[in-house]
Amino acid sequence: MGHVGDGVESGMDDTQRVDLGVALFIPYRYMEDRIFRAVQQAGFDDWTLAQARVFQRIAPDGSRLTDLADQAQVTKQSAGVLVDQLERLGYVRRVADPTDGRARLIVIEERGRRAAQTAIATSVEILAEWKAYLGTRNFTLLHQLLDQLGEITDPYAQ
Repeated sequence: MGHVGDGVESGMDDTQRVDLGVALFIPYRYMEDRIFRAVQQAGFDDWTLAQARVFQRIAPDGSRLTDLADQAQVTKQSAGVLVDQLERLGYVRRVADPTDGRARLIVIEERGRRAAQTAIATSVEILAEWKAYLGTRNFTLLHQLLDQLGEITDPYAQ
């Protein structure tokens, strides 16, 4: 049996592992940056990327702060500060959770919905460009492979 990192078990060396991780990250970062710029250019230029990262995880019917913090991989306190800021800017508001009167939900306000529409439209544009570049068959295969990989890597998969 080989040592960790010598590639014996997996058939690849550490460089390939790192490169694959980076290769998965680069398109995500590109997409995130381009969407954030498009949203800013559409007039929603008063929020930060950190706020947007929390905002994008709000469920359509609202989310609890603890869930947002967990999904954004920040502390509950940090998520609370970011949500407070988003609330002051008019993107979200806190409401009583109809399933638990003691709990609060963060829900998206009209201003937030308009920003999200810009983000969604930009995402659709990017994916269409990637599909045109890769070809339908490769784009579909990429999507299927990433969905399959998500089954074992996404802690929030249903």
